[in-house]
Amino acid sequence: MVITRFAPSPTGYLHIGGLRTALYSYLWARKNGGKFLLRIEDTDLKRNSIEAAKAIEEAFEWVGLEHDGEITYQSKRFDIYKSYIQKLLDEDKAYYCYMTKEELDKLRESQMKAKQRPRYDGRYRDFKGTPPEGVKPVVRIKAPTNETITFDDGIKGEISVNTDDVMDDFIIARSDGTPTYNFVVAIDDHDMSVTDIIRGDDHLSNTPKQIVIYKALGFDIPRFYHIPMILNPSGKKLSKRDGAMDVMEYKKEGYLPEALLNFLVRLGWSHGDQEIFSLQEMIELFDPKDINKSASAYNAEKLLWLNSYYIKEASYERVIKELKYFDVDLSSIDKKEILIDSLRERAKTLKEMAQKTKNILDRPKNYDEKAVKKFLKNDAKEIAEKFLIYLQEYKGKLRTPLEFEEALKDFMEKNSLKLKNIAQIIRISIVGTAVSPSIYDIMAVVGKDELITRIKNLINFMEVNNE
Repeated sequence: MVITRFAPSPTGYLHIGGLRTALYSYLWARKNGGKFLLRIEDTDLKRNSIEAAKAIEEAFEWVGLEHDGEITYQSKRFDIYKSYIQKLLDEDKAYYCYMTKEELDKLRESQMKAKQRPRYDGRYRDFKGTPPEGVKPVVRIKAPTNETITFDDGIKGEISVNTDDVMDDFIIARSDGTPTYNFVVAIDDHDMSVTDIIRGDDHLSNTPKQIVIYKALGFDIPRFYHIPMILNPSGKKLSKRDGAMDVMEYKKEGYLPEALLNFLVRLGWSHGDQEIFSLQEMIELFDPKDINKSASAYNAEKLLWLNSYYIKEASYERVIKELKYFDVDLSSIDKKEILIDSLRERAKTLKEMAQKTKNILDRPKNYDEKAVKKFLKNDAKEIAEKFLIYLQEYKGKLRTPLEFEEALKDFMEKNSLKLKNIAQIIRISIVGTAVSPSIYDIMAVVGKDELITRIKNLINFMEVNNE
């Protein structure tokens, strides 16, 4: 059985790089009928945030990546880690090191002056003497010397390193007794029966150290897949400005979770020329061995394009539900389907759609200055007054966009006008600007009575400003 995990540290919120790692791990487990586990790596008690841990869970819930079983918290497993540390001490595979920070700093300084790689010199590796007083020791593992560690990375291929080049007798427990990252990760992955580890290639340097721990404890070594980083369009590290923000910020900005997942799965993985993937298609087609070896570039326009696609595909019920998050409730609006169809043709985000919905449903409190200067001049007031009278006296049905279109054509014929003479006057009266969906759609949405009121308001505005 394939068992994967996602193991974030709750020292900050879940960012999209982490979500992509989680997505790949989820897809691989689901494809193989295995398990996808969630572990919160909260051993750094000084930097941990309960809010951040909750935010990680909230993000998972939003995007719909369901993990199997209970969440594992490393902070609740300290007794287990201590037992493994003691086991290594008892088997002479680890030892107490009494070297002070000052001594270590001095050693590193002298090594750097000699142009050597800074490393612990192993002075307490086989120490049998009397420990110095007043020094709380750390625990170091006896790392193999001059040994080649080879492992097969599912993305990068075979990787071989010499232990002398990449590690010294590294610390597995600090002087206060708390275990270190590489130690607890190896223990947890074994205890959780993790078979496949998919993670960012910034962890590649940790892998040989974790293999040393696996071997020292007699554990099976899992399969590794190290994913290249997500870079900005300039090829540099992704910043918040580029899109490396909290996953839940994407919800606040009006993105649908399926758009974000579709976007992320393509940042490093592909299946022919296909761009749109449902979650089920991702599960069926994904294989971590197909992940690109080179870094991927974040493309904000691509994400907006995908989001626009999923907004168009969403049901009316789904759109109504999603817009409530932005304080827009269309459930009791008479022409909500017309409004939704009209807006989502151009909307790239739900946030944008919500704002444009408010612009249509709420009467304008003011009018765009540029639109006023450009379109409300010459005989605009006279045309608006004629159209107002026409609407007030109109006896036919005015409910659908087509009925409003036919009425407007009739009005234009009777007054020798073209659409360009009146369209922007109507648009400005309804939304306050010269930009909106089809005027026939928005006239149908607000209805005849409200349209009359808004045209009256615009006429009053023109009277006051033309005096």
